[in-house]
Amino acid sequence: MLLAEVKGNIVSTAKLDTLAGRKLLLVEVLTVRPEGLQRTGRQMVCVDAVGAGTGQVVITVMGSSARSAPEMGSVPTDAVVVGILDALTTDGQSMDLSTVNDAA
Repeated sequence: MLLAEVKGNIVSTAKLDTLAGRKLLLVEVLTVRPEGLQRTGRQMVCVDAVGAGTGQVVITVMGSSARSAPEMGSVPTDAVVVGILDALTTDGQSMDLSTVNDAA
């Protein structure tokens, strides 16, 4: 699983029937540092399974885990948003999900 920030929506009118009606999101992978969440500059497209929105920090899965998410078995995807973070605590420190730092 990866943490990511939703950067925006992707619209594609020409796509496979199994992708019809599915929301596509552009997300940027995040890393956790002692000073908080940090962008990595690595972006990917995910199928949204939970109704995430721009700016939210989400949990994504890739590969066979993406296809095992409910209703994703027939969807040709390698990445799915499976959760929206409400809180994150690491090493006893609560992370601010509303602030994501740029890569150093």
